[in-house]
Amino acid sequence: MVIGATGQIGRVAVGALATDGWEVTAVSRGGGRDESWPDGVRTARADRADDSALATAVGDGCDVLVDMVAYGPEHARQLTNLAGRVGSAVVVSSLSVYEDDKGRNFDTQEQPDGFPEYPVPLSEDQRTIAPGETSYSTRKAGLERELLAAADELPTTLLRAGAIHGPHCRTPRELYFVKRNLDGRRRRVLAYGGKSRFHPASVHNIAELVRLAARKPGARALNAVDPDAPTVAEIAVAVDAVMGVETESVLVDGPAPAETVGDTPWSVPHPVVCDMAAAERELGYRAVVRYAETLPDTVAWIERQLAGRDWREAYPKMFQNYGDLFDYAAEDAWLRA
Repeated sequence: MVIGATGQIGRVAVGALATDGWEVTAVSRGGGRDESWPDGVRTARADRADDSALATAVGDGCDVLVDMVAYGPEHARQLTNLAGRVGSAVVVSSLSVYEDDKGRNFDTQEQPDGFPEYPVPLSEDQRTIAPGETSYSTRKAGLERELLAAADELPTTLLRAGAIHGPHCRTPRELYFVKRNLDGRRRRVLAYGGKSRFHPASVHNIAELVRLAARKPGARALNAVDPDAPTVAEIAVAVDAVMGVETESVLVDGPAPAETVGDTPWSVPHPVVCDMAAAERELGYRAVVRYAETLPDTVAWIERQLAGRDWREAYPKMFQNYGDLFDYAAEDAWLRA
């Protein structure tokens, strides 16, 4: 059973599991199905927040429950309450649960010198933040803590995803370069010398981890990222290549020179680059795609969503999370100066 089946990762994971021979029930609020799924995939309608609806969907039980949208300790308890009818679980978490050795994490990044400085590569041994109700990160940490504590009742694999990319994403970082190219911008300003690295995670690679974890239940937390972690400058060039344009990068040492100039969704002062050795060792994981291979589909999806629409209408969460990413007037003024 896959909860959140019509979301960005769920669409691909359902197909991967069905192709691997599982009898899959795809659960979503709308009860819809993706055109790419095999005919044998069943669908069910249930609101993730409705305990009784989810219990009804599980019915007499399932071998594996895959949860794409679990968020917070209450969802962990919802799953463990189903333990008698569920063999094991695979739950998507986030890299944002990590903190560095000075206690810095993604929640402190807006403070002076507040961005975490993780080891490179970052392994699952790195400490995590305290659970709480204050943020996305603390609630994900609470989710993890409760599920791992209940491992005897419900063996759960937690997948700590990086910067997720692919079609159907509501917050695609690639939007930053795709829209600029569509708008004819042929110069871009990149903070930190364009060397920022924030490890991407393809929906296809996460789905492969889901497939492998379903076959090998256990109590574990694993990183879930691509085999490569390109710099922001390399990502910009890769998007240009897909769109058939050439753009000059103006590289700035240090942080963005102005509030809305040079600060991309990947721009970080210290690299976030993960180790995948544990997944390789425990699950036999091998990545099925590389970042550049999936980029044409991502770019095409973003272009379709932008067609005839304001970007803030097409991607409201991007505006909410990052503010005005396309303040061309401020950028031009800085370039002139």
